[in-house]
Amino acid sequence: ALQAEQGVFRRMRPARQRELAASWIEALGIRTSSTEQLAGTLSGGNQQKVLLARLLALAPRVIVLDEPTRGIDVGARAEIETLITGLRRDGISIVLVSSELDELVRICSDVLVLRDRKPVGRLEGGEISERAILATIAGAPRDSG
Repeated sequence: ALQAEQGVFRRMRPARQRELAASWIEALGIRTSSTEQLAGTLSGGNQQKVLLARLLALAPRVIVLDEPTRGIDVGARAEIETLITGLRRDGISIVLVSSELDELVRICSDVLVLRDRKPVGRLEGGEISERAILATIAGAPRDSG
């Protein structure tokens, strides 16, 4: 994607590619033997970080993350969640799609609850809890205070 921004005829120098890779490896704490290691040979959590680095290199204002912690170990999950929280603090809007209710409670400032692919409720700030999300999914009336 960065190459596309630069243009087809102005190839990114290999030294610049390595420099960019090294900076993102350090910034995201990607565990790899070198900048030349193939992403497919990394652990699941580190592969997720590589994908996130590729997105962040484009300096987006909004990122959509669909189940970003599915299938990774607890340590990698915590690292990804910390990265997401940091991105929010840096002013990047995150749309997080997750079936992990505890993850939504820890990370989100607003939760749009869907049932059968249709919005059925929105929770904000202190309203967000696993119990409230489940009640909204089930269609239970919310307490008025």
